[in-house]
Amino acid sequence: MKFVKPALFALAFSLPMAADAHRAWFLPASTVLSGEQPWVTVDAAVSNDIFYTDHAAMRLSSLDITAPDGSKVKAENPHTGKLRSTFDLQLKQDGTYKIAIASSGLRARWETADGKRAFWPGRGQQPKPGDFEKAVPKDAKNLQVSYSSRRIETFITAGLPSEKALAPSNDGLEMQPISHPNDLFAGEKARFRFLIDGEPAKGASVTVIPAGVRYRNSQDEITVMADADGVASFAWPAAGRYWLEAEYKDGNAKAPATERSGVYVATFEVLPQ
Repeated sequence: MKFVKPALFALAFSLPMAADAHRAWFLPASTVLSGEQPWVTVDAAVSNDIFYTDHAAMRLSSLDITAPDGSKVKAENPHTGKLRSTFDLQLKQDGTYKIAIASSGLRARWETADGKRAFWPGRGQQPKPGDFEKAVPKDAKNLQVSYSSRRIETFITAGLPSEKALAPSNDGLEMQPISHPNDLFAGEKARFRFLIDGEPAKGASVTVIPAGVRYRNSQDEITVMADADGVASFAWPAAGRYWLEAEYKDGNAKAPATERSGVYVATFEVLPQ
């Protein structure tokens, strides 16, 4: 069983998943740029209100940036404060960059001999390969084991959009764009395919919320279900920034897990026609 980026796993999965829960996000200052090797600044946080730094900074230790040619790029000037992290990125290549933080791992819960509930990993714990076998009793009562993944992404394009950096890793819940994430316009329909370990995530629940929640009386969310091919379709109601979250769960996990789940989050900028 694979363990990926355990530090983020411990942070991300300690957060609740309900509609009013804390939400993680990247927020680029701009997603489409021109000129010779432009720079862009990106914020990263976990917040109560989308795109407002009111809860905690996102840690950047697992930050992964893919350049248009598929190579990896380091962030410049990374900084983590109390409520947000920030970093700069110079777009030295023309095309589309993918910015991501991903994590995955096992989770278990059971009852002890005296009837108390036990959990693994504990809050803030950073599991390593082999820890599951050491921490979870082989004769644990009412043992439930799940394999969970979480991925947070955004996309930035210099010049014309490209596709190479968008290729899925086939690990956990991911988004495979049909509509290019940096070629989105108000009033047009977007189509995104969701994959779980490289296969269509049929029935994945996808929620899209426009920025500015603080100044509205409602979320104004759009909620759709992915079809048999894992494709979710919806129209952008207006220009602006949007936060997307997809969730998926099934029973097709590898032992010792019996349940597989994934959460995918992305930020998009939709331009006016």
